[in-house]
Amino acid sequence: MDITHQTEIRRDNFPILLFALTLFSSASLMFVLQPMFGKALLPLLGGSASVWNTCMVFYQSILFLGYLYAHLLSTRLSYRKNLLIHSSLLLISIYFLPISIPEDSRPPTSENPSFWLLTTLFSSIGLPLFILSTNSPLLQKWFSKIGHQTSSDPYYLSIASNTGSLMALLSYPFLLEPSIGISQQQHYWSNGFLILIAMIALCMMFLKQHHFQPDPVMATKIIQRNTPSLKLKLRWLLLAFVPSSLLLGTTNFISIDIATVPLLWVVPLAIYLLSFILVFSNYGNSIHKKILLLQPWVITPFLIYYFSNHKLASISMELLLHLCIFFISIMVCHGELAKKRPATEYLTEYYLIMSFGGMLGGIFNSFVAPFIFSAIYEYPLMIVGGLFLNPIHKRIKLYVKAHLAKIIFGIYVFSVAAILFINIDQTSNAILVSLAVVSAMGIAYLFFKKSFLYFPLFGLLLISCAAPEKQHGNKLLLQSRNFYGVLSIKAFPDYQVGNTKETIHELYSGTTRHGLQLVDNQNQRCTPNGYYSPQGPLGSLFSQFNSQNQDWRVGVVGLGAGEMAGYAKASQNWTFFELDPAVVQIATNPAYFTYLSECIQNYAIETGDARINLEKQSQQYDLLVIDAFTSDSIPTHLLTREAIELYTSKLSNKGLLVFHISNRYLALKNVLADHAQKLGLGLMVQEYRPQQNIPLVYRSDWAVLAKNQALLTPLARQNWQDLHHSADTVAWTDDFTSIMSVWK
Repeated sequence: MDITHQTEIRRDNFPILLFALTLFSSASLMFVLQPMFGKALLPLLGGSASVWNTCMVFYQSILFLGYLYAHLLSTRLSYRKNLLIHSSLLLISIYFLPISIPEDSRPPTSENPSFWLLTTLFSSIGLPLFILSTNSPLLQKWFSKIGHQTSSDPYYLSIASNTGSLMALLSYPFLLEPSIGISQQQHYWSNGFLILIAMIALCMMFLKQHHFQPDPVMATKIIQRNTPSLKLKLRWLLLAFVPSSLLLGTTNFISIDIATVPLLWVVPLAIYLLSFILVFSNYGNSIHKKILLLQPWVITPFLIYYFSNHKLASISMELLLHLCIFFISIMVCHGELAKKRPATEYLTEYYLIMSFGGMLGGIFNSFVAPFIFSAIYEYPLMIVGGLFLNPIHKRIKLYVKAHLAKIIFGIYVFSVAAILFINIDQTSNAILVSLAVVSAMGIAYLFFKKSFLYFPLFGLLLISCAAPEKQHGNKLLLQSRNFYGVLSIKAFPDYQVGNTKETIHELYSGTTRHGLQLVDNQNQRCTPNGYYSPQGPLGSLFSQFNSQNQDWRVGVVGLGAGEMAGYAKASQNWTFFELDPAVVQIATNPAYFTYLSECIQNYAIETGDARINLEKQSQQYDLLVIDAFTSDSIPTHLLTREAIELYTSKLSNKGLLVFHISNRYLALKNVLADHAQKLGLGLMVQEYRPQQNIPLVYRSDWAVLAKNQALLTPLARQNWQDLHHSADTVAWTDDFTSIMSVWK
C-alpha cells in the first residue's frame, strides 16, 4: 500500500521536476552568457557605451525571435514536425561549441565596428542564445500537452525560469567572475549547454510519450478562456513595456543621480526578476490586490517629493525609497500580466507580445530617450505610466457634482502651478511652460471628470514632461545626454575662496565631478583645481620634474574639463584621449572652460577608446596619465596586464606612467602593485588627504610607475610611498578581472 502511494507521487511530480529544472538551467545559462560574452569583447572594442548598447539590442532581438519561433512552431506545425525541427536546431547548435570569439577576428580600424560586432555575436553565440530564448514559452507549451494534472495552467513553471535568472544574475559578479577567467567560463558554459540539450531531449521524449493523453479540466479561475482581443493584446504590450523601460530608467537614475556604486545595477534587475516570481506564485493574486490599492497612495506623494528637488540625508534610505517605488510600480504591471494570462492555446502568443513590449522598452531607453531628453526624465514618466495602468481607476468612478468638481479642479491646478513655480527658474520660458501645463490640465478635466482619479494622474504626467526645468535653477549652464551618460555644467557665482567670492564652473557626469575652473579671476584660470590641484599628488609630480620636462610629450586618457592643461608648457606636445565626444565639445567651448583655449598651445584630442587609439600610434610619451577610474563603472580593460604592457611600450626610456585611482569603493592600487611586481616596474603611491579644508582642493589617490625604479626616488621627498605587492591580489588580465576582488 505504501509503495503504491510513493510510486503515484513520483509519477505526478517527475514531469514538474524535469520541466522546471530544464527551465531553471536554460535561464541560468542565458544570464551568464550575456555578461560573459560582453566582457570578452571589451579588449577588442574598448569600453564604449555603444558596445554594450549594441550587445543589448542583439540579445533582446534574439529573445524576441526565439519567442516568435516558439509561437510559430507550436501553432502552425504538428507536434511531430515540432520535435523534428527543434531537434535539428539542437544538433546544429553543438557546432557552435565551445563558444568563443574567433582567433583571427578583429574589428575594423577605419570604419564603424557595429556591423562587425553584430556579425561576431551572431557567428559565435547566435544559435545557442536563440535556443535558450525559445525554451521558456516552448517548454511551457509542451507541458500543457502532456496531460498532467496542472497542464491547464503551466505558467507557474516561469517561477523556475525567473529563479534561474535571478541566481545567475547574483552568482556571476559575486561567485563566478571572481573565481575563474573568461576562457574557463566559456568552457564550463559550453559543457552546461550540452547538459541542457540532453534535458530538452528528455522533455521531448516525455511529450512524445504523453501527447495523446486528454488535457485534464483543472483550469484556475484567473485564466482567460476567451480568445484574446486586440485591446487585451495591446494591454499586454504596455504592461511589458513600462516595467522594461522603468528597469533601465531606475538603474540609470540611482547610478547617476544618487550613488556611483559599482554593481548597483544588479539590485533593480534582481527586483525585476523577483517580481515575476511573486506574481506567478500561489500568493500572487493576494499580493497583487494589496499592491493595486497601495500604489496610488504611495506613488503620488513620492512624485511630489521627487519634483521638490530634495533628497534624504542618508544615501541608503534614498536608494531604498526609489527601489521600493520601482518594486511597487512593476508589481502592478507584472501582477496584471499574470492575472490576464490566457489559456494555454494562446500561451506562446502571450509570451511573444510580452517579449516585444520588453524589447520596445529597452529600445526606448537606450536609443530614443537619450535624444529627446537631456536627463533621465523617462524615469518619472514610466512611474506615472505605471499609475495609468492600475485598473483600480476603472472600478472607482467618482461622479461628483459640478460645483464640487470645479472646487477640486481649482485646488489641484493651483497645487500644480505652485509645484512648477517652486521648482523651475522664474523666467518667461518657465511661465509659458506653467501656463501650457495648466491649460492642458483644463482640457484634460473635460475628458476625465467622470473618471476622476485619472485627472490628477494626467497632471502628474504633465509635470514630469515639464521636468527639464525642474531641478537646477539658474545654476545649470548646460545639461546634455548621450549613450555615455548625463553631463551637466553648474555655475556657482558666490563661491567663497579665501576672503573673496568667485564664480566657478563645475563639470559633472551624473553625481561625479570631472573638473572645475575659476572663471572670473584671470590670474587663476590656468590653475588646476580639485583632484589636479598643485597641492595634491599631481602637482607635486609636475613640480618635482619641472626642470626636466620642458619638451615632454604628454598623453592624457580622460579629458574632463581639460584641467591638466594648466600644467602644460609652450614647448610641450600634449595628446588627450576621450571616449565621449560630448566631453570634447564642453572642454573646447570657452563659454564653459578655457583651459584648452588659454592654457595650452600644442595639443590634439583623440576621440574613441584610449587603448585602441594608443595601439594604433607609434609615438613615444614621456608622461602618460590614465584618468578614467573615478566613476562607478570603471573601464577594467584599461587596467589589465595587457593594457599596462601597451602603456609601457609607448613610454620613452625615462617615461612615467601615472594613474588617477581615486575611487570611493575600489582599492585599485592593489591591481597596480600586482602588475608592477610581475612586470618589473617601479611603483609609488600617494593617498592625499588635506590636513585642513582648502577651497577647491579634493582628496585624491594617485600612482606612478616607471621602467626604472630609480626614476621615482625623488618623489619620496614629496610624500610618495612605495607600495608592495599583496599575495592575496589576483592578477587582472584581459581574461580575468573582478570588481569584487578590489572592493574596499
